[in-house]
Amino acid sequence: MSSEPRIATLDPTIAQRLPPHCAALFEAKQSKGLSFGAIANHLERSEVACAALFYGQTTASEEDIERLSKLLELPQQVLTSAMSGFPDRGRAGPMPPVEPLIYRLYEIVQNYGYAYKAILNEKFGDGIMSAICFSTKVEKEVDEAGSPWVVITLKGKWLPFTRF
Repeated sequence: MSSEPRIATLDPTIAQRLPPHCAALFEAKQSKGLSFGAIANHLERSEVACAALFYGQTTASEEDIERLSKLLELPQQVLTSAMSGFPDRGRAGPMPPVEPLIYRLYEIVQNYGYAYKAILNEKFGDGIMSAICFSTKVEKEVDEAGSPWVVITLKGKWLPFTRF
C-alpha cells in the first residue's frame, strides 16, 4: 500500500445529486493533479471550505471564483453563473449515511452526542454551536508506532438560547 496521497475525485454515485458545475470542477482538479490542500492554499481558504465549494455546499466569493477560474482554467463567466447563488446543502447523500467514512462520523455523533451536549451545556449554558459562524480543519498525526491518526477540529460560535 502506497503512502503517497491520492487526488480525491468525484464519486459517481453522488454526482447526480450535486449541482452540474461540480463535475467540471472535479475534472479540472484531477486533470491538473491538484489536491484540495493545494487549491485551498491558492484560494487562501481552509481545505474543508475548498472541498465544500467543489460539492456545491458553501457560498463562493467573487475572489474564490476568479482564483478557481485561473487555477483550473475554467471560464470565469460560467463559474460565476454556477457558483454565485445560494448553496443547497445536505443533498449529497442519504440519511443515515451509507458511505463508511461518512457513516463513522455520523456514528460519533450518535454515540457521543449526548456526552458532547452535556459538557457543552455545563461549560456554556443552554444553547447551540453555530454551523454558520464555524470553521473546521483536518490534520494528520503519526504516533510513535508509525500509525496515522485523524484530528478533526470543529470550532463554532456559541449561541445561547434566550428565554421568552
